[in-house]
Amino acid sequence: METRSTSELEASTEKLIQDLQALVQDGQALLEVGAQNLSERGQAARERLEAALEAAKETKRKLQHRAMQGAKAADKIVREHPYESIGLAFGVGMLLGVLLNRR
Repeated sequence: METRSTSELEASTEKLIQDLQALVQDGQALLEVGAQNLSERGQAARERLEAALEAAKETKRKLQHRAMQGAKAADKIVREHPYESIGLAFGVGMLLGVLLNRR
C-alpha cells in the first residue's frame, strides 16, 4: 500500500476541489445555454445533469470540510508537540536529502 504525505494529500484534495468547481461551473453554463426548445428526451437529460451537478456540489462541500478538519487537526498536533514536529520535519528532510544526493 502506498503511503502519501500530508502535503501530497492536501494538494490532491485541493486539485479535486478545483476540478469539481470547474465541472459545476461548466455544467451550469451548459444548462443555461441549452435551456430553450428542449424535447422530452432533452428535458430528461437536463434533469439528470442538474442532479449530477447537485451531487458534485455536495461532494465539493464535503471535501472542503474534510480538508479544513485535517488542516485544523494537523495544526493542533504541531502546536501541542512543537519540538517533536520540528524534529520529525528535520529527520524527514535529512532522509530526503540523503536519498536525493545518492542518485
